[in-house]
Amino acid sequence: MSEALAANQDQVALWNDASGRTWVEMQPVLDRMLAPLAAPLIDAAFPGQGGRVLDVGCGSGATTLAMAQRLGASGRCVGVDISGPLLAAAKQRAAADGIDTATFVQADAQTHAFDAGSFDAMISRFGVMFFDAPEAAFDNIRRAMRTGAKLAFVAWRSPAENPFMTTAKRAAEPLLTNMPKPDPNAPGQFAFADGDRVRLILRAAGWSDIDLQPLDVEGTVAENELLAYVTRLGPVGLALKEVDEATRARVTEVVHAAFQPYIKNGAARFNMACWLVTATRKH
Repeated sequence: MSEALAANQDQVALWNDASGRTWVEMQPVLDRMLAPLAAPLIDAAFPGQGGRVLDVGCGSGATTLAMAQRLGASGRCVGVDISGPLLAAAKQRAAADGIDTATFVQADAQTHAFDAGSFDAMISRFGVMFFDAPEAAFDNIRRAMRTGAKLAFVAWRSPAENPFMTTAKRAAEPLLTNMPKPDPNAPGQFAFADGDRVRLILRAAGWSDIDLQPLDVEGTVAENELLAYVTRLGPVGLALKEVDEATRARVTEVVHAAFQPYIKNGAARFNMACWLVTATRKH
């Protein structure tokens, strides 16, 4: 963790405390919801059998393991994340699945001293929007890539294009005075909603052939898992940790009602409006 001490302190604290453990507990729900994004991400960056790939913000390792399997026995995918609880879960999953070509490192990709030119590609599924200095982070990642290496990541487009993702916050806001005020350029879920900003960041970090393509896929959360998902994660989940039981019960009731329009045949179904971002290290 020593590399992370000078940067991204809020994120380090968040993901190594109760929030990290909550994400571990909710990971099966998240993995099912985000599963449709794995194939386009891996296809966009796949360097060929035997390649070496870096997975930034790998969380509990779903995309790391998927890429490792795609790379074959002679390849390797290295997942990096700042969260100890999530990485512990990732290592357990790799061992349970018998995937020894996936390894995990607890570090901050913004500052970690990667071996120069040691990777053939970099991937990330919603793991790169949280850097406090994104240009420095992507420059550091670029230096870890060999010449010609491909970058590919998935990031959310705007809140307006992802109403499901903001329903809980909008419903709960009148009842929760401690909800954070959004800053569109601050580290967070929608930090890369502005495609022009993403291009500027990557260009400043030395990447070439930068391309952003809209990626829209259906997300699904089982109805019996939905309430836990929307009240334990994100800004509502954080805010509810600091309120009394009466307020928690009222917020839960209001949030539950707000999601009813999404539910059909036992599951909430919604569009996940994302960017699929690709770029190349040319120098």
